[in-house]
Amino acid sequence: MRTPLKALSPKHDQQVIRTNQCLAKSHKTANGTVVAGRMVFSHCLIVGWVARSLIDRMPEWLRNDLFPSGSELVAAVHDVGKVSPTFQNKIYTSLSSLGARQSLPSSLFLYNPDTEKQWGGHAGVSQATLQDEKIDRQIAVIAGQHHGFKPNLMKYTSISEVFGGKAWNDERLILIDQLKSALKCDFPSIESELKMRVLSGLTTVADWIGSGEVFNTTKEINAEDINESIDLAGFISFKLKPNLSFQDIFPFQPKDAQIKLINAAYQPGVYVLEAPMGLGKTEAALYAAYRLLEENKATGIYFALPTQLTSDKIYDRVNDFLSKILHDDSSHKRALLVHGNAWLNGSFEMGEEGSPGGAWFSQGKRGILAPFAVGTIDQALMAVMNVKHGFVRTFGLAGKVVILDEVHSYDGFTGTILDELVSALRQLHCTVIILSATLTQSRRAKLLGAATQKEHYPLITSLPNTGVFSEIEVEIIPDVTVMIAHKSDSDAIEEALRRSEEGQYVLWIENTVNEAQDVYKKLAARSDGLGVQCGLLHSRFIKTDRANHEKTWVTHFGKDGKTTRGQQGRILVGTQVLEQSLDIDADFLVSRMAPTDMLLQRLGRLWRHSETIRPKLAQREAWLLAPDLLSAVASPDDAFGATAKVYAPYVLCRSLAVWQGVTQVDLPGNIRQLIEKTYVSQNESEDMSKHLHQLEKTKEKLQRLALLGLSKNGLTLPEEKAQTRYSEIESTEVLLIRDYQVNDSDKTTWVTLLNGERLKVPRNGKALPRHAWRDISAKLMQNTVKVAEYLAPKSISRKHIEWLGDYFYLGKPEYDESDFLRVALVGSDDTIKGLDGYSSNDKYKLSYVNHLGYVSRKLII
Repeated sequence: MRTPLKALSPKHDQQVIRTNQCLAKSHKTANGTVVAGRMVFSHCLIVGWVARSLIDRMPEWLRNDLFPSGSELVAAVHDVGKVSPTFQNKIYTSLSSLGARQSLPSSLFLYNPDTEKQWGGHAGVSQATLQDEKIDRQIAVIAGQHHGFKPNLMKYTSISEVFGGKAWNDERLILIDQLKSALKCDFPSIESELKMRVLSGLTTVADWIGSGEVFNTTKEINAEDINESIDLAGFISFKLKPNLSFQDIFPFQPKDAQIKLINAAYQPGVYVLEAPMGLGKTEAALYAAYRLLEENKATGIYFALPTQLTSDKIYDRVNDFLSKILHDDSSHKRALLVHGNAWLNGSFEMGEEGSPGGAWFSQGKRGILAPFAVGTIDQALMAVMNVKHGFVRTFGLAGKVVILDEVHSYDGFTGTILDELVSALRQLHCTVIILSATLTQSRRAKLLGAATQKEHYPLITSLPNTGVFSEIEVEIIPDVTVMIAHKSDSDAIEEALRRSEEGQYVLWIENTVNEAQDVYKKLAARSDGLGVQCGLLHSRFIKTDRANHEKTWVTHFGKDGKTTRGQQGRILVGTQVLEQSLDIDADFLVSRMAPTDMLLQRLGRLWRHSETIRPKLAQREAWLLAPDLLSAVASPDDAFGATAKVYAPYVLCRSLAVWQGVTQVDLPGNIRQLIEKTYVSQNESEDMSKHLHQLEKTKEKLQRLALLGLSKNGLTLPEEKAQTRYSEIESTEVLLIRDYQVNDSDKTTWVTLLNGERLKVPRNGKALPRHAWRDISAKLMQNTVKVAEYLAPKSISRKHIEWLGDYFYLGKPEYDESDFLRVALVGSDDTIKGLDGYSSNDKYKLSYVNHLGYVSRKLII
């Protein structure tokens, strides 16, 4: 390793490379040769042109406010820091041919590229150059953070010796003047922190596009090339069918709540629809979004689901909607599913970061940039957090209709960030539609930042950007009565089997994967001889298995299950994935005790479709599996077991106190009352005061974390360390395979997948045709599962999985990113082992079974 260079003599200081010799890019050919790519001026100019074209594709009302004249120059100067000796040493040294280096001054190769991590690489040099020229501080910051992290420039200036001194800085200033001249514009003034984030996102996205395949040559670039690259990245205007009525899109008459939301949400603002499960909140929000798109008041739709546990099935509903509103030749007929992999087979290209192995290919983020996407709320929350590339999400959401599905009162930690997000979205000209069955009045007021008064249910609260705040009462929906019983686990097992044997569809919801697996095994063993089918759904299946199981069981329990419903009884066991966003209909429900919000969601799965033909003996009834209140208050960890790790013991005890004497619930009539009673402040007993104190301490800690994540100062957090919810535990992606053989002679690895398929994985995936490269990545990703880090196989040295680097993002250690992927083998006995064939976890026995998923059992040591 070279010794870091501390100083250079004035003689060496003058031996600079002129801007017309400074390389910005290199690329690898099909045979593995690394060749020179574009020069810095050429690349910067391309990025400026891409940024200008992206802005030109935006509606005038968004362009005028968020993208002032000269924004393209902000994007263009992002890489002026590549005119520096450490970067030029690094890129010229990486070339396979020695010829290009022969004309360069020998002093260049005295600079040590390894030292770049001390100041954030070339991006840090860009920032130092701009800020020392007294160019708007925020423009300098944009250049400095275009790779996602803020550089550390505490002890560096633009003329620091490690940056090449004054001579190299003069070349960088010449480059800035050349870009101004070529783009015929000057720097804009940036009015706010939020607008800086939007321009940061524009800069990074333009850089990704400007680094794509279209520009991997040295030929002269024209406007057609720029437009082609933007089209390939998916930034294409959609073609909307005009004048569609609600019934043209959805096969039923709109209800009063739907009509009133559609009429209220006529312009950007914040709108809250509180209504019971099954009323059609999703359809109301989507049609309101259609109207805004039709009137050119929105740029797209981002449908944010509550958690990563939420079913991919909502994607199908949004896709059906898009198929109705978009013309057949529209390239956006299919929304990009952010938290799944259904989008991997698409053709959108976005440079290295958006390709297989890039951070924005494998991490399920890129959909937030598309006009239409379904994803998790976490991705939206990170738009206002100081996390890597959080500002790319800010840019992606600007001007869209953002639908926040099933927002609850429960999680105050997420609420802290959510309040900030809603405020930011209003300034970004977004229309925010919040859907909930279970909000308290105080939580609604905080989300809106406005005093609320009405307690009517259902209710629409409207806060347009220009107009009058209003609370709109909605026609009261007739109640249905659900009978409630409090029973033991053993009684519930017998009842589930008895009812399913009668032909009923039984839903059993647990709060943890392990408990769901245990219950499933008991029911499956007993139901086998009864002619009853038993299934399991949770988040710890590899993606391909989960998709298959979900398709089967949502078909049986959904509207499309009419033909199979009368054939036999069925029992579906699962976790929180069953309580939201799935259109499933059960005859009988068994649920582990949970906060009132979640219990009401689960009750919404009962008798959901009025047209369903049910067995004669079926009753609308739910059994709650809950401990005695006194024992729960005395020792919640013992009484609630694993549930107390998922939900706060205080909220569980308050919920239990509300539900313990309940023998029937009228829905939706009792929803508001049950929610308010659970969360209202009251005097507590000594034990409950302790639990409340613990909750408040936890909330304070989590809110501090939330505020840290929201802080615009300090170090940028890697995404995997950015908590967005109360019960979040650090997790990691695990690739499960049967076997692999590395063939060094042809630089290929043969991987045997869990289904027995053998997959050829070339080391240099980038040299493959794009579709083949993506297909391999997609197949590998379908065999991954996300689990808590403590339950994952051991981390192994990165060099042992480097052969996967062109297919998975493995992180960048210099940015404190590591352990993005674990890889393990599943043996013929279903046991999960490390790649060396030995134990994969010191504390848990791990296995994977197709019908059970990822199983972890604590070892007795």
